[in-house]
Amino acid sequence: MDAFELMRTRRSTRKYKAAPLEDALLEKIIEAGRYAPSGSNSQSTHFIVIKDRTVRGELSRLVREQFSLWETKPGMYRAMAHAITASKSGDYTFHYNAPVLVVLANKKDYTNNLADCVLAAENMMLMANELDLGSCYINQLKWLGENDVINEYLISIGMKPDERVYVAVALGYADTEDGLPVREPLPRKGNPVTVV
Repeated sequence: MDAFELMRTRRSTRKYKAAPLEDALLEKIIEAGRYAPSGSNSQSTHFIVIKDRTVRGELSRLVREQFSLWETKPGMYRAMAHAITASKSGDYTFHYNAPVLVVLANKKDYTNNLADCVLAAENMMLMANELDLGSCYINQLKWLGENDVINEYLISIGMKPDERVYVAVALGYADTEDGLPVREPLPRKGNPVTVV
């Protein structure tokens, strides 16, 4: 695919096959993230690659538990409201049961932490599209960024105490008939452009 087609056809995958992702494919995706731009070339994004199903399950349980303590509010971002409501019902898996979850953390006191992690995530999702794999940008761990329960668990699996999560990416084979991600672009209804 040429670069524009790769960007135009990247779509979020929210249903994955249980099949594990081959290490060679995962390594290409992680390397694509590592080559993303970073402020002053700091290269401080920490990629925590969670392949272990038990670890993903425990993280999901903790996220569900913590969101169930929150309340929805009028005008709240609808995805966040959904996370809270679904967590209260006990039926919520924030990473869509993808076989790999890559958590991107960075120094909490570094002013470019969010931008650097998001740039790396986009590189990874584009590479996943190139490799015929599904991916999805995951916000929920960022929303719980100062939650002690979540941070303690993430530290126990490798995040540094001075880091916070700014994004995560779900990866795997799309659970579609042909195993390929849906690539039909959605129409652009927003993102206005002003030329001066």
